[in-house]
Amino acid sequence: MEAAIKRYRIMALLVGVMLLILVFVAMPLRYVWDQPGASAVVSPIHGILYMVYLVTAFDLYRRAGWPLSKMVLMVAAGLVPFLAFYVEHRIVRDARAELERGAVAAEA
Repeated sequence: MEAAIKRYRIMALLVGVMLLILVFVAMPLRYVWDQPGASAVVSPIHGILYMVYLVTAFDLYRRAGWPLSKMVLMVAAGLVPFLAFYVEHRIVRDARAELERGAVAAEA
């Protein structure tokens, strides 16, 4: 499960950074200064990375056996600026705790 945590963490951070670039750089350039070039590049990159993020989030969710509400939170993290960083921190903390509980249970 540690590999799934690492994959999720990398994708959450990438999607979070790309969303910030999209919302605070590319979109203002497009709609305020009428320069659509950055948005034309950043939007599809964020979309592709978000789809890969969803796959990694689902993989971690499935492996950890969490309730659906946690998966909904992970899905929302890629849609709201700054939320990805907070959710990534919580999810990784919970996943590592789950992993440790499983290791302790296996030793007992």
